[in-house]
Amino acid sequence: MNIYRKSLLLLISIGLWTSCKVIKPYQKPDLPSASSYGNGRSADTRNMAKMKWSEVFTDTILNQLILQGLAANLDLKIAVARISEAQAGLRLSKAAFLPGVNGNLSVKQSRLAFPQGFGMINNSTQYDLGISTNWELDIWAKLGSAKRAAYADLLASDAAKRAVQTQLIADIANHYFELLALDQQLLVTQKTAENRAADAEAIKLLFESSILNGVAVVQSEANYYEADLAIPDIQQRIKETEHALCVLLARSPSKINRTSLAQQRLTYDLKPGIPAQLLAYRPDVQQAEYQFRAAFENTNVARASFYPSLTITAAAGFSSLGLSNWFSSAGLFGNIAAGLTQPIFNKGINKARLSTAESKQQQALYGFESSLLKAAQEVSDALSSYEHAVQKEGKRAKQLKALAQAVAFNKELLNNSKNTNYTDVLAAEQNLLTAELKGINDQSQKLHAIVNLYRALGGGWN
Repeated sequence: MNIYRKSLLLLISIGLWTSCKVIKPYQKPDLPSASSYGNGRSADTRNMAKMKWSEVFTDTILNQLILQGLAANLDLKIAVARISEAQAGLRLSKAAFLPGVNGNLSVKQSRLAFPQGFGMINNSTQYDLGISTNWELDIWAKLGSAKRAAYADLLASDAAKRAVQTQLIADIANHYFELLALDQQLLVTQKTAENRAADAEAIKLLFESSILNGVAVVQSEANYYEADLAIPDIQQRIKETEHALCVLLARSPSKINRTSLAQQRLTYDLKPGIPAQLLAYRPDVQQAEYQFRAAFENTNVARASFYPSLTITAAAGFSSLGLSNWFSSAGLFGNIAAGLTQPIFNKGINKARLSTAESKQQQALYGFESSLLKAAQEVSDALSSYEHAVQKEGKRAKQLKALAQAVAFNKELLNNSKNTNYTDVLAAEQNLLTAELKGINDQSQKLHAIVNLYRALGGGWN
């Protein structure tokens, strides 16, 4: 017995020592060493990524919509359910370390094919009661790698949930700000249509007074209809944006309560921070890194499948041909065995499994590197968009002031001089409307840039 015990301990020790050579330790892929996002900004660790979404977005109605979305959004619920699935997978991988125990209770009746009269028993009933166990020792760390792969899958599913949550917050905010911009465009267009209707009436009076000809009358009416016809299109876009926002909130199409574009105050001294530090906090980047880790450990599992597995089996219980002797010493049985199982010929299954695992690991690595490049691009794009929107604010205000004066001067000349053509007034009004709508787009661009930068930096990761 001591020889068997020593042999088993020696075998386990050798297996544990050699498993260090079979299983490779995980190393995290290298992060980029860039110190800026490609826009010349100096790196700084203080940044808006550390702010909570409720601090970034100060509109109380928007905050209420975000809370509703976080509580009801179906994509987020699916992501949470996937976490539960990954947790179950982790529990299964941990259970593989424990021995399996089975109970057995059976009654078996047998009839012997012997004629009666020879002193032989022609039938018998056997009663069995026992337990058996089967335990695979993790001498090549295969089970440990499987457990680490399952844990990485769990972390990846949690990161995926946070990525969905961050994207959801950004989508709700972007739709909300789009509604505010459309509301402002509608107000400007309605006001323009009212002004042009009044201009058309004034032109008719001037025509009746023989100051202007009939061309000015029809041009003024066409000018009014052009503005009036733009209103239904804007209203349709408002409805579609409201309905899209309702989908994010998991509710039927309905009207969305909101404030106005003029009430938004989102101005920051943006300091995005050091790329190599911050991009690693993005949920999608973390998800990609955890997926690579899981693929790496699955490759270890596939590599360990080439080596023999050590299994210990045992059974004990009572077996008797009669109930009276069932629990007696004569009916008691027990056995224990240990064995090595080594695949000799399995049609190249292990090689194919390892090749597949290595291919998936390489794909996961490329996915991680791609996520980093995409993250840096999104941060750079959002920063650039915000900076350009800010640059346009002052110039746009001066342009609007000049165009408003041009419209007023042309109308004054039209009323007091026959040398002025209504086409000049029409061109001035159209230029003013175009500039006003572009000014609204400038404000919308600034708001969307803030939202996109918040999401690109990880969405309040701390």
